[in-house]
Amino acid sequence: MTETTLYIVRHGKTMFNTIERVQGWCDTPLTREGKEGIRHLGRGLREIEFAFAHSSDSGRAIETARTVLGEHLKGKEIPYSIDPRIREWCFGSLEGGYDKEMWGVIPRVLNFKTPDEMFTTDVTFEQIANAVYDLDTAGWAETYQTLRERVWNGFEDIAHHCEKHGGGNVLVVSHGLTIAFLLNLIDEKQPVRAGLKNGSVTKVSYQDGKFAILGINDVSYIEKGKELTRDSFL
Repeated sequence: MTETTLYIVRHGKTMFNTIERVQGWCDTPLTREGKEGIRHLGRGLREIEFAFAHSSDSGRAIETARTVLGEHLKGKEIPYSIDPRIREWCFGSLEGGYDKEMWGVIPRVLNFKTPDEMFTTDVTFEQIANAVYDLDTAGWAETYQTLRERVWNGFEDIAHHCEKHGGGNVLVVSHGLTIAFLLNLIDEKQPVRAGLKNGSVTKVSYQDGKFAILGINDVSYIEKGKELTRDSFL
């Protein structure tokens, strides 16, 4: 059986990414810069053989997936589906506020003086999820256990589905914190602050029910797409 490899893409840069506002279950479209970056990504990935493609149900992820598939040599032939389980974390009543405000209050809830102090310790995703849950006044944020189950089950089902159909490569468009969380679930040594860039590719393999991390935050496909674009104008 061929090994299954997930090419997990963080969606393109959005309006809220640009003005540094909290964007979990709330959604804003890709900016002009974001669209251009994903077009380059699509060109960089255009020759990779994908058996399937998936994205979260957020508009920014759908737009990213469709743009990548639109640039792919066989994009119209790749089965594409939407899975709400791989969407971003829900930040409840903190949604839409400034990033600095949310990441300013979460450390205080966890008894840290600053975000940097928090991130340089062994703070866990569970602690952060619990802090968000406690801070949310709307009652929308997920418990850590709910969050863990949906993210793990979502990615594992995507991988298992491909494995069941002979394996191969799968394009998956998800979100920064969700991808970082998955990496930590695979390997608890992976840091909470992953710093994943918009349009970056994180690769994980899946075989016989086990994930393995192959690469993180790879922007080489974007650079390759830029080169292909420049060459087409020469």
